[in-house]
Amino acid sequence: MSTLDVVDRWDGGISWTLAEEVGEMHRTSHAIETDDGLWVIDPVDAPGLDDELADLGEVAGVTLLLDRHKRDAAAVARRHDVRVSLPEPLSGVADELDAETELYSRALPDTEFRTITVVDNRFWHEVALYDRDRGTLIVPEAVGTAEFFRTGAERLGVHPALRLFPPRTALGGLSPDSVLVGHGPGVFDDAANALRVALARSRKSAPRYYAGLLLSPLR
Repeated sequence: MSTLDVVDRWDGGISWTLAEEVGEMHRTSHAIETDDGLWVIDPVDAPGLDDELADLGEVAGVTLLLDRHKRDAAAVARRHDVRVSLPEPLSGVADELDAETELYSRALPDTEFRTITVVDNRFWHEVALYDRDRGTLIVPEAVGTAEFFRTGAERLGVHPALRLFPPRTALGGLSPDSVLVGHGPGVFDDAANALRVALARSRKSAPRYYAGLLLSPLR
């Protein structure tokens, strides 16, 4: 049985993973408080999750930000009698979910989280959410803090498939106070600089990163 592990708590939400996955590439999910209720993002399910969510408020919706992050979204949505809301670039995922769905475009419904298309091609559909006033950026895959994403002293690293072409246009002009990611704990200390450094040094550090993968394939 999976064990819930809340990796971050802050004023306005939580992030969690499964204890069995903590390490190299664990999957991280988030619940964010908004004026309209609690939004659950890219959820993985485990006993105790509903108790954690109940402490924060009533679930208003579930959303996915990456086409590969279907995870347990449908099960969580059905249990809370809400839809799975999909940003338009992820419209193709709707038929793969055993739950009622809806599409949104410029912002997460009834919130100040605007959408930012990070990657949109036949192999990869990813959208970030950013609330400028709150200072919160949520990026499901392009950057992460899990070991698999980082090299050297990086606190935040670009996904290995994007290191040579990091999403600077999509994310480079942002100055978040916190960055929540789909793999690993969030960055809450000097987050804007961590993001800037990750994007700026991604290509330069790529040879070192890939060499590390070759030398330590099971790290």
